[in-house]
Amino acid sequence: MYDNDFVPGRNDACWCGSGKKYKKCHARIDERLDRLYHNGYEVLPRGLLKTPEDIEGIKRSADINIGVLDYVAEHIRAGVTTAEVDQWIHDYTVQHGGIPADLNYEGYPKSVCTSINDVVCHGIPSEDDVLRDGDIVNVDCSTILDGYFSDSSRMFCIGEVSAERQRLVDVTRESVQRGLEQVRAWNTLGDVAHAVQTCVEDAGFNVVREFGGHGIGLEFHEDPFVGFVGEPGEGVVLAPGMCFTIEPMVNAGAPDIDMNDPNGWTVRTKDGSDSAQWEVQLVVTEDGYELLSW
Repeated sequence: MYDNDFVPGRNDACWCGSGKKYKKCHARIDERLDRLYHNGYEVLPRGLLKTPEDIEGIKRSADINIGVLDYVAEHIRAGVTTAEVDQWIHDYTVQHGGIPADLNYEGYPKSVCTSINDVVCHGIPSEDDVLRDGDIVNVDCSTILDGYFSDSSRMFCIGEVSAERQRLVDVTRESVQRGLEQVRAWNTLGDVAHAVQTCVEDAGFNVVREFGGHGIGLEFHEDPFVGFVGEPGEGVVLAPGMCFTIEPMVNAGAPDIDMNDPNGWTVRTKDGSDSAQWEVQLVVTEDGYELLSW
């Protein structure tokens, strides 16, 4: 097999733990992946494809991640500090048995990223950041439960926002949906990227190149990197069990970013324009995808 990993006998139990015979479970998928690899396509090793048990574990983790973002949606408003949002995320996650995956990840000091207006990503919550009427803010949180990782983010419009900011938020969300429409077994990440990029650029906005989605499930960030600029048919082949995020960061102005914040984390648009992001987590199925976290 292309990845030099174990291959069961056809009448043996499948490697995925389903309890089915290999020939009635993953044999056909594995054989197709092997052919694609030898025909020059980029495919993930089978060890990164999630088993039914993995997917159930991720869903339990995602229940917390979805719940905490629902909580934020009910309580966020003008006058709230991003430090308060961070406390909500931390307390809700821990009270429901989870661990905030952001906290202490590579030294990150908080439980969530809160990115306001021209902040592209990795905004660090602070008592000094008071949400004001007209702001747009991305709240990006991730949860660990029993060793399984979930990850999603949402945009929130504080009070009455300008038509320009509302349009940026709406187009970014629509671009995620366009990407999802391309998620089905044997398509490629290039198909997803091209759909996202086309939606964004047709609206006159730009996709950030340096950051994107990622594989996730047993680790916070797994292969592959999921970019949102690309051509159909290029990149990693989508296979059943592949779990990743779609999370384009969309700038109202140029795609260029500024990574020089002294805190070492916060990324802003280089030209000071606004930026928006929505993130969902999914798993590829044989007939499409299943949304896990949003």
